[in-house]
Amino acid sequence: MSPEKMVTMANQIATFFDTQPGDAPDKIAAHLKDYWEPRMRSQLRDYVAAGGAGLRPSVQEAVQRL
Repeated sequence: MSPEKMVTMANQIATFFDTQPGDAPDKIAAHLKDYWEPRMRSQLRDYVAAGGAGLRPSVQEAVQRL
């Protein structure tokens, strides 16, 4: 998947969970584990390791919890 699409999708997930009660990064990480295939999660991990440009902070923290 293109990095732009991946960032958009991850940020959309974060936009939802950032407005919900509780720990957003934990909920984002759980969503990514449940609904993103391993290749997508791996690509996201690599993207964050390379700086994570454009990702919401809660997504970056969630990736650390995967």
